[in-house]
Amino acid sequence: MYIAKMTHFLNEKGNIPKEARELGNFLALIVDSTTRYINNKLYPTGIRCFEKHCEGIIQSEITENSSEIHWLCPECKNEGYISEWENTQWNNLT
Repeated sequence: MYIAKMTHFLNEKGNIPKEARELGNFLALIVDSTTRYINNKLYPTGIRCFEKHCEGIIQSEITENSSEIHWLCPECKNEGYISEWENTQWNNLT
């Protein structure tokens, strides 16, 4: 399980630096997709899982207290939570 604070992947300008791009961009895509549709139940994002040899499509939801985004790959069961996403450029709720 991955537990990540989105702000840990950002530089002082709020961008994802080169050394954090792979996982940082994956998390940014999830935040963007999840906050665009404001779902409180797992739904498909269209984002492919990053695990090697997995072809699953990530599902995500905003948790009940709205402070975290939960994501899950239904194929390989890879999952995680993203916090501190609210004040990022990928939040579509603002």
